[in-house]
Amino acid sequence: MPKPAAGTYPVYFDNYISKVEETDVITAIENQQPVVDSFFNSISEEKSMFAYAPGKWTLKELLQHIIDAERIFCFRALCFARAEKQSLPGFEEDDYARNSNANARSWESLLKEMKVVRQSSRLLYESFSNEMLESSGLANNNPTSVNAIGFILVGHLTHHVNIIKERYL
Repeated sequence: MPKPAAGTYPVYFDNYISKVEETDVITAIENQQPVVDSFFNSISEEKSMFAYAPGKWTLKELLQHIIDAERIFCFRALCFARAEKQSLPGFEEDDYARNSNANARSWESLLKEMKVVRQSSRLLYESFSNEMLESSGLANNNPTSVNAIGFILVGHLTHHVNIIKERYL
């Protein structure tokens, strides 16, 4: 399935989709696996509590945000692939981060969760037929295709890895 065309997702997701080099969603998810498997392992437990400025998320909160967003994106993809007709709610990322309890968790537990969530995302996308990938629905009252969501979740991780490299490490 090719990269999503403009109009099959909200324009504000261009920032994420543009970060994905691959033209196939399954390949994009698979090619990102080394980031999931090893990039975050280079961050120590001590460093995981670092926030680059007052009021900014710690690395633990940022990784929990990535996990939460990926779960939400995949829930949306599943709903749309199964022909859900209702508009799904949006989510306020700062509220989720504030209520995540991420800083009370170990970095190791967050790493394990990220790996399992990504494995689940990959398996979900591998289960979709081309017809399902072309399906769309409403999230936060915006039309979005299942295929676009896959590219969004890959680009979302890339976006935050870049932020970590630029501002945290």
